[in-house]
Amino acid sequence: MGSAGGVGGGGIYVPMLTLVLGFDSKSAAAVSKCMIMGAAGSTVYYNIKQRHPTLDMPLIDYDLALLFQPMLLLGISIGVAFNILFADWMITFLFIILFLVTSTKAILRGIATWKKETLIKKEANKLLENKLEQSIQLSLQISLTDRDAAAVETTQLLQNGSAASASDSKGLSDGNAVSQQYEVSLSSNVQWAELCLLAVVWIAFFVLQITKTCVRKCSMEYWILNFLQVPIALSATLYQAIGLYKGKKTIAPKGKDVTNWRVSQLFLYCCCGIAAGTIVGTLGLGGGFILTPLFLEIGIPPQVASATSTFSMAFSSSMSVVQYYLLKRFPVPYAAYLALVAIAAALTGQHVVSKLITLMGRASIIIFILAATILLSAFCLGCLLILVKDNGQVLALSCPL
Repeated sequence: MGSAGGVGGGGIYVPMLTLVLGFDSKSAAAVSKCMIMGAAGSTVYYNIKQRHPTLDMPLIDYDLALLFQPMLLLGISIGVAFNILFADWMITFLFIILFLVTSTKAILRGIATWKKETLIKKEANKLLENKLEQSIQLSLQISLTDRDAAAVETTQLLQNGSAASASDSKGLSDGNAVSQQYEVSLSSNVQWAELCLLAVVWIAFFVLQITKTCVRKCSMEYWILNFLQVPIALSATLYQAIGLYKGKKTIAPKGKDVTNWRVSQLFLYCCCGIAAGTIVGTLGLGGGFILTPLFLEIGIPPQVASATSTFSMAFSSSMSVVQYYLLKRFPVPYAAYLALVAIAAALTGQHVVSKLITLMGRASIIIFILAATILLSAFCLGCLLILVKDNGQVLALSCPL
């Protein structure tokens, strides 16, 4: 269910791996990355043929992903280093604080979206009732001799009334109404230029990580390879930011075709990408618990926010897995098995949630799933903060604050 809400589930995986399977928190963070990568990859496979709920564009917003993803990868490299330096209790404590903040904001956003959807449904029902009343009055005024012609006219009026109701409902929703998603061919639903650029950035980071293993740690070559990640990430992000600022590229957060971007706004989002990546690498999360609420705050529809966040997690989690593997932080057989379990669970959850959204007509379900997953993660991590397995013994954590 976490993948349907745009989060990888790392906040649940880490306590499970620590308290149930006996991993230490750092190894658990590394194994959870493998599970997140599997879940994110399967969810992307499910979403990649889906269309935007209100616009004629893919469900995954590739321009939005390109703005955040390079900075996210840069932050992950920093976060992986912090994961080695920070104490276990510090990592767990950071988990809880961040989850409580983001879950609160997600709940408030979900309630607001639910109320807006309820208002839209009421307005749509009123419009339909008015059209039906008009058609009934018209039919009573027509003579019996014109019954056949009246039937045709009444039928047309009912059809026009239903269409007008749906159109007005869409306008009132301002891009947040739920419409039937449909699938198209893969080749026509992928923005290949943006996807290729993201792949190039990922490959560049991957090559740097592999090359780092061939040089002596803390040597001049080692630090040069580390700092080379900065211009790679900055060049891709600047390319996307300049395109958005000049209007050559667009991100349609509320169903609008044009968004006016300010320099300060773009700079803030780039900083959020680095911060999210740092937290992701440090805590072993997928980044969805930061990216999805952030996307919702700037007005992205819930379905698009979830799909784009998961798409970004597929890149970021795979990079973290590479880095943790090079550091020999997880057992491969365990990680492979648990990743397969996460893939099956993610596909099942995505299918069930999509059916619920179509049945109920409420995209806010995604936001509530996001909030519930984050709250459950905070609870699990609270238990982990109190009870930690250390050499087979359960010890209470002592925090020297």
